[in-house]
Amino acid sequence: MKKYAKYVIPTILFSAAFYVLLSFYGNWEKIVELFSKFDYKIIPFLLALSLLNYFFRFLKWHYYLRNVSREVGFWESFLVFHSALALSFSPGKVGDLIKSYFLKESHNLEVSKTSPIVLVERITDFTSLLLISIVGAFAFGYGHGAVLAVSSFFLVLIILLSVPKIGIKIIDYFGKFNFFEKMLEPFKTAYATSNQLLAPSKLLLMTLFSLVAWFFECLGFYIILINFKVQISLFGASFIYAFSTIIGAITMAPAGVGFTEGSLTFLIIQNGSPKDVAVASTLLVRLVTLWFAVIVGIANLFAYKFYKGSENKLIIKGGKNG
Repeated sequence: MKKYAKYVIPTILFSAAFYVLLSFYGNWEKIVELFSKFDYKIIPFLLALSLLNYFFRFLKWHYYLRNVSREVGFWESFLVFHSALALSFSPGKVGDLIKSYFLKESHNLEVSKTSPIVLVERITDFTSLLLISIVGAFAFGYGHGAVLAVSSFFLVLIILLSVPKIGIKIIDYFGKFNFFEKMLEPFKTAYATSNQLLAPSKLLLMTLFSLVAWFFECLGFYIILINFKVQISLFGASFIYAFSTIIGAITMAPAGVGFTEGSLTFLIIQNGSPKDVAVASTLLVRLVTLWFAVIVGIANLFAYKFYKGSENKLIIKGGKNG
């Protein structure tokens, strides 16, 4: 948390500055006018769609966690998963590893056993977004190279993690170097867990869960575009949202800030919309997804702290009574 805090403020300041510049690019006065006419009654529905995204991704996390350990209850698992949303600004979303830290502190679960869940979560998220993007790229004739390159990378990664004969040989090779020697066993434990979680049946099932999860945010984006009078299909909106999310993620920038917004704005303009509509749509969808996720995460961090505090009091009280 302390390491995260060092770049929270700079990231927020950068985001604010970028959004201001983006607003001027789209014509500030026209954007204000667009927002003044927007139907804000749909905001609760948009936030509900984002919550559904988080919930289905949580179900995926909990499924994987139950494959590794059955010590963690549903409610605690729920709080741990959603607390990590507060760290959405970490580069490459490495802040998600706080989930492993919490489980290490509360149940003494080895980080080498739980951290692969975070990796596999990201793989299934990317796989689902890539499936949408691949179909969209060929349907709309845009982004073939980028989508195929990222797809190839993740295909190779899945193969390496799924075929022990290849993966273990690579780990053993790096284990010969002094720098990696001490980490050899944890790496092998993490690899074994990843291999287990990426079994074909589990990969297929959890990719389907990811598709459902990300569909909710794609639907929210589509509703925003429709309310700004953008002529687009649900599939077209899903492609723009999925492709832009991937672009932001592969840059490893905190929450993809700058790159995701830039891609969203560019593709909406490419669809035939004016700049002010593209910028307004981008700002609003990031508000009800990224920024809302951070708020949800912070709320769950406090809830988790209260939950563990109450649990510890019960343990102490039970010990005294005993």
